[in-house]
Amino acid sequence: MTPRLLALLLLLAGPPSSKPAPPTCYSRMLSLSREVTGDFQSLQAVEPSEPCVRYLPTLYLDIHNYCVLAKLRDFVASSQCWKVAQVDALKDKVRKLYTIMNSFCRRDLVFLSDDCNALEYPIPVTTVLPDGQK
Repeated sequence: MTPRLLALLLLLAGPPSSKPAPPTCYSRMLSLSREVTGDFQSLQAVEPSEPCVRYLPTLYLDIHNYCVLAKLRDFVASSQCWKVAQVDALKDKVRKLYTIMNSFCRRDLVFLSDDCNALEYPIPVTTVLPDGQK
């Protein structure tokens, strides 16, 4: 095949499709759990003067830890911060994640641990670069 013919075929074929694959149940749970954890950390940083924020249950979520379901239930049931809009929005996301995990995606979820303490005091993640790279 000549380079000219190859270029013509590529031109006629058009650009490659940029549509990503639709999200799976697992990817939706994973992204929503990361979003909830990020929102909780932002809430703690933005609203430290709001006394009720200090008394909310911590939200370090690991969807592979069986204790996460109880953690989500406890957070939604907490009676603190009834009038803080950011907390209400966060509770809605937590409720949505719980529903997805407990109903829609139950068969897609595999629990690798049941260490409830790990959700209270997570181990910080460090990145070690290979071969002493900086």
